[in-house]
This record gives sequence, C-alpha cells and structure tokens, in this order.
Amino acid sequence: MYSPSTLAGNRLFVYEVAGLNQNDNTDSLDYSIRQSGSVFFTVPYSRMNQEMRRITRLGGRIVSIKPFNGIAPVATVSSASTPQPIAQSSPVPEQTKKKAMTQAKEKTDIPVNIYRPNQPFIGKCIENYALVDEGGIGIVQHVTFDLSGSDLRYLEGQSIGIIPPGTDANGKPHKLRLYSIASTRHGDKLDDKTVSLCVRQLEYQHPETKETVYGVCSTHLCNVEVGADVAITGPVGKEMLLPGDEDATIIMMATGTGIAPFRAFLWRMFKEQHEDYKFKGLAWLIFGVPKTANILYQEELEKIAAEFPDNFRLTYAISREQQNPQGGRMYIQHRVAEHADEIWNLLQSPKTHAYMCGLKGMEDGIDDAISGAAAKNGADWSVYQKQLKKEHRWHVETY
Repeated sequence: MYSPSTLAGNRLFVYEVAGLNQNDNTDSLDYSIRQSGSVFFTVPYSRMNQEMRRITRLGGRIVSIKPFNGIAPVATVSSASTPQPIAQSSPVPEQTKKKAMTQAKEKTDIPVNIYRPNQPFIGKCIENYALVDEGGIGIVQHVTFDLSGSDLRYLEGQSIGIIPPGTDANGKPHKLRLYSIASTRHGDKLDDKTVSLCVRQLEYQHPETKETVYGVCSTHLCNVEVGADVAITGPVGKEMLLPGDEDATIIMMATGTGIAPFRAFLWRMFKEQHEDYKFKGLAWLIFGVPKTANILYQEELEKIAAEFPDNFRLTYAISREQQNPQGGRMYIQHRVAEHADEIWNLLQSPKTHAYMCGLKGMEDGIDDAISGAAAKNGADWSVYQKQLKKEHRWHVETY
C-alpha cells in the first residue's frame, strides 16, 4: 500500500555473477569481466529479467541478488562455496542470426537522434489509409514509411520528427514536428524496415480572421501519396518507454491520436512473437474519443481483447454518445474516476506503470479523479505521484 518512504534507489539491484569469461559476447558489456571469481554490477528493476537471460546465455551463474544501497560492492571470492553447474549456450545457427526479429533492434540501449534536422533521412511513403469511419469527426491517417537503406531504429514509446517540404512565411524551411511512433521496433511489416505514425490533420479557426487554418505538417502527412519522399529525423524520447518486465501491469490512458504509442505497446505484447519478451502481465487501455467512429484501430483492439481476456482490458469513454454520472459528456477523466479505487490499488505494486498520452487537458481531470482514491487511503496524490515519477512509473506525454 501507500508508503511515502519508498526510495527510487530501492529499484536498483546488485547482481553477483560467477562463471563469466571474457569473450566476443562479453566484450560489448559495459562492465568488466574477470577470468575467475565474481563480478558485481547494478541492474535496474525494469531490466532484471533480461539480464538473467543474458547471463545464462553467456555461461554465467547468478550467486546473489541484493537491493542496491548506494554503496559500491567489493568483489569477493568464496573458496568454501560449492561449485554449481554453469549453463552452456548453444551455438546460434547463421540463418537464425539473419532473421529480422533478432537484429540490432533487440538491443536494449535507447537510440536517440540518429538523424538530425540538418541531415534527415529521406524515406518513402508506402501506405496511407484513413482511421476515422464514416460519421466520425476530423481526419486521422495511418501512415507508414520505408526506412530501407537507413540506420534508423527506435523503441516503442519514442517519436520521430517530420520536416514538411517548402518554406514558411519568412522564406525559411519549415521546422520539424514530432509524432509518436505507432509501430513496434520491428515495424508493421515485421521486417525492421518501416515506421508508422497516427496523424490527425490539425484544423482550427484563426482568432482574428476567423478563417480555417490547417496544420502544415499534419496536412502534408495526411495527404502524402504512396511513393512520395518524406524527411525523417530522430528518434527521440525516453519518457514513454515500455518496461521490460513481462509481468508488469501497464495502465494506458489515451485520447485521440494519443493511442499511437499504446498501439506499439499492444502490438509488441500480443501480436508479435518474441523469444526474449513474452508478456504475461495486465495491459489496461482507457481510450477517450468523441464518437464510436473515432475509435482508432477499433477492430484490432477489440480482437486483442477477445483473444487475451486475462491480459488485456479495454475501456472506452465516448464523449458524444455516453453520459457521465452527472449527466454530462463522458470524457476520459470521468471513466478514470469510475475506476479510481482500482487504479490506486494497482499503483501500489512496484510492477505497475501508468501512461498518459493525448490532449493536455486530460491531466488535471485524471489527477482529480485519482486524488479522491488516494485520500480515501490517507494519502496525498501529489506527493505519491512525485514518488511514482522518481520510480519511473508515471509517464506523461501530452500536447
């Protein structure tokens, strides 16, 4: 339950490992390996499962795992301990190494700014289709770009920049706009050669002239033709990354195109097959839209919910078709309020991560909703939320 004394440092653990010998595989590790005895290194909570598997692959044996207390451990070798058998790694067939799903993108380092605005990668649009059904509001497109020939790689939860063609009113090149990536690191084609976006055409009324103004970059992307060139930068972002814990509880709160990173999460969890990641936890998506016709990726989301009822929960807030308890429109904050006690209880587990993506206006309402549940348990939500942020379990990307 609520414990304001929990420290972020408690989410680091020290592994003592024996049996690792320097070789081609261990050369790339970021800690030293001894020829004998033990090696100590610090592992974040979110990477514990991956590190265990990697140590086994390298022929090592975990002697102990202890919480990190801020004091660097001293390496010791106990001659009295009984030797344990060391797991041996089997040679990897060459054809397996070449498979797209086991390429460099499986590395857990975070790629950032591989391509910058002064030297963007020029990709090509290979797909552009509508996501809003008839009767829906606005224009939202799913756009996919070919990355063949580039070094661009990314992780779920990151963003890329798009530089629209042409110049602004001052004759200068347009500045880039950032868009959350809607595909997994392997791309919609599962070949590690594409990236997809979920783009809504920005449309608003000029406050003085009252003319309808359309966003430069969003209009460009919503209307880009298959085969057209697109200037791409990035990737960027570390705030919205998916934890590596396969047993985690992932609460996702989205409005509109804020679904993009969560589509990537869910596709990785449920639609793709990975040797090193098999999600066994709970994923809960609370999705706010104006109309049923605006439920982006509805068919695929509901298919996942039907196939994985024990691991995926789907909750809609459809503002123009549903009413909140006060008789007004049902926005996402009202739906969160309905489940606030359950969300609060889930947040007490160190395995729970909460994500928010979409319109900035959703933040205050969601905070108010969870504040009530926290107060019932004698807690101050603002204090507890800061603790969650320090533990990297409360992730927000709003605009």
